[in-house]
Amino acid sequence: MATSLAPITNAAPRFPLGRFIPPPPVMDRRLKAVSNGVTSLPESDSAFELQLALNKLMVGRSRREYATGDSIFSQGDVSNAVFYIQSGKVKLTVVSTSGKEAVISHLPAASFFGEASLAGQKVRVSSAHAIEPSTIIRIDKIVMQDLIHREPAFAEQFLAHLLTRNIRMEADLVDHLFNSSEKRLARLLMLMANFGQESKPIPVIAKISQETLSEMIGTTRSRVSFFLNRFRELGYIDYNGGGMQINSSLVNVVLHD
Repeated sequence: MATSLAPITNAAPRFPLGRFIPPPPVMDRRLKAVSNGVTSLPESDSAFELQLALNKLMVGRSRREYATGDSIFSQGDVSNAVFYIQSGKVKLTVVSTSGKEAVISHLPAASFFGEASLAGQKVRVSSAHAIEPSTIIRIDKIVMQDLIHREPAFAEQFLAHLLTRNIRMEADLVDHLFNSSEKRLARLLMLMANFGQESKPIPVIAKISQETLSEMIGTTRSRVSFFLNRFRELGYIDYNGGGMQINSSLVNVVLHD
């Protein structure tokens, strides 16, 4: 018996090209958050519950400390595990056949990566490095699959994490394609300072090199230096011994047409 399917309509919001794409699912203007967005788990409680579930694993789980710059896995390695950032930060990169490297993402604590192995990926298509001292939990692919099947609550939170991160990466891609490097830098700094997130803003972010910032937004170090000096002259940012102070007025750069 033939079955007819109703047409699927796309109700996703559309944003004008060349304008700021807000980090979903965050509202713009006054930077009032409706949920915790980018590259981290949706809620701190969820991160805690995921950590508890991982701690219960007796086999197929290991924990390792990585120093800044240490390789976690490399492009071309066998893909047979999922990783969880207990503390620290991780950078994902890919290298083309011509040797050109591109940064895919910078992941904070309470993030998973390497999950493509669950979908049948045989070898790694990217590399992962710690960008600060980090504690990483490695879960064997088979053990992770079994945990997802046995624990529906864990599976739901894990899926929510993946969807949230994918939304952020899509927003990053659109931002990279249609916004200027100045806007991309301003947006990145505000995200790093948690402006527009459910969690409390962090006015002062840790020291980060201009080279790293240039990699993250896809421009040169000299351009990053130029824009940072401009932001400082306009009072949007400032420096102290502990890092960089981000003022909420920096949103003017992001929202300016």
